[in-house]
Amino acid sequence: MEHVAREPSTASSNSLPTTGKRLNDDDVTVAYVGGGSRQWVPDLVQDLALSEFDGTVRLYDVDIESAARNAEFGNWVQDRDAATAEWEYTATDDLAGALDGADVVLLSTQYNPTETFVHDLDIPKEHGIYGAVAATIGPGGIFRAMRTIPLYREFAAAVRENCPDAWVFNFTNPVHFVTRALYDEFPGINAFGMCHEVLHGRDRLAKLATEHLGMDADRSDISVNVKGINHFTWIDEAYCRGVDLWPLIDELARGEEGNRTFSPAELEGESPFVDPWQVSWELYREFDLLPFAGDRHIVEYATWFLQGGKEGLNRWGVKRTGSGFRAKHWTPSESEQTTDVEAWLSGETGFELEASGEVLLDVLEALSGGAEFVTNVNVPNRGQVEGIERGAVVETNALVGANEIRPLSAGGFPRPVRSLIRTHVDTIETVVEAARTGDLDHAFRGFLLDPQVRTLQTEEARELFAELVAAEEKYLDDWNIDGAEVLAKADAY
Repeated sequence: MEHVAREPSTASSNSLPTTGKRLNDDDVTVAYVGGGSRQWVPDLVQDLALSEFDGTVRLYDVDIESAARNAEFGNWVQDRDAATAEWEYTATDDLAGALDGADVVLLSTQYNPTETFVHDLDIPKEHGIYGAVAATIGPGGIFRAMRTIPLYREFAAAVRENCPDAWVFNFTNPVHFVTRALYDEFPGINAFGMCHEVLHGRDRLAKLATEHLGMDADRSDISVNVKGINHFTWIDEAYCRGVDLWPLIDELARGEEGNRTFSPAELEGESPFVDPWQVSWELYREFDLLPFAGDRHIVEYATWFLQGGKEGLNRWGVKRTGSGFRAKHWTPSESEQTTDVEAWLSGETGFELEASGEVLLDVLEALSGGAEFVTNVNVPNRGQVEGIERGAVVETNALVGANEIRPLSAGGFPRPVRSLIRTHVDTIETVVEAARTGDLDHAFRGFLLDPQVRTLQTEEARELFAELVAAEEKYLDDWNIDGAEVLAKADAY
């Protein structure tokens, strides 16, 4: 497909903007649902300390001890000399009290992965499904959604009751399932799914523009037309300070950079987050669009890359995130990936106040009347993506301004890519429908739609589904397990 150079897209949205509270930057009330978070809250604390806002953060968590530790850390950070804002942190296990009159609600929760996530990875593997991440789609991602959706319906109902005009930002995976569930429960909610995969993609393009075009670029210099669903986003335009990057993208995809192969031995010492973009370059060559999420996520949507087990996946430079990594990640003392607040508070580890690189504060500043800001968001489709049903949660850019977030029109897809995306949308919509009444049999129909599951015969798919239910039953008490036909058939088989 010939790429026609043109100016960066500034198209307005076909959809209606979402409007909510105008933020008062010297008195903002933030309710953090999942306030015991081991990584997101410490990052937020630092961003807020360096922000233009002052206010109060209520950290809600059923694990009140973890929330209290984070509150102590937040107030401790406020005493650092580098802190420029004034914030007060409190911990609570009262959801309604945390949400009461809040201006901003942040959602970031996770169940104990040693009782959930490890099963999402290990049980499908026993059936030959070698998922790379198992966090947002595939059998593991679907079960993560089934655990999470009922809880987030409760959160949406509580927002409706206590702060209906608040700005709600969801960071919990699977972002598309969870954000869709929030709107399914409370259609009037001002909720947005947030993800940094597109930000990392912009970082990658800035690096390429610097290395190959000598532009000394960073993320803020990159503009892209992004569209798709979370972790399966694509771009068809890319610019660096107005310079069209598509010729460079095409050159790299067809040259040595885009045609590398790897062996398991070469990846042995690499992090699970390694990403040489070989899957992305291959899909660009096939479809003339560039995927714009990490390859470890992309392969779970374009599932033919998962075939061949470890060697098949490693060939593209992708490593599987194993259950051992997920279990270790849950223990701060053993994990390099998890922020250790206690070590900072005790002085065991030195602390330096620094920004996280996330964009939430830029969004809040724009909402309060500061400079307009463009970033990627996940929100129900109101026309911003063509060819995908309305109401399904899609990811595009949005223009954030005073008191509004306006998704930008992104256009549609070539038929093959549209078909890939629609399959996953149908899975998401079916599981969300099933969650309204806890209908486990209807959830299984969504499970069967997933391309990873479709590698199995029906009887084995039922067996896999039943094994996951049995392993995670304590987290599925909102589903009608007793009398479910799918489980009875699995037992008979």
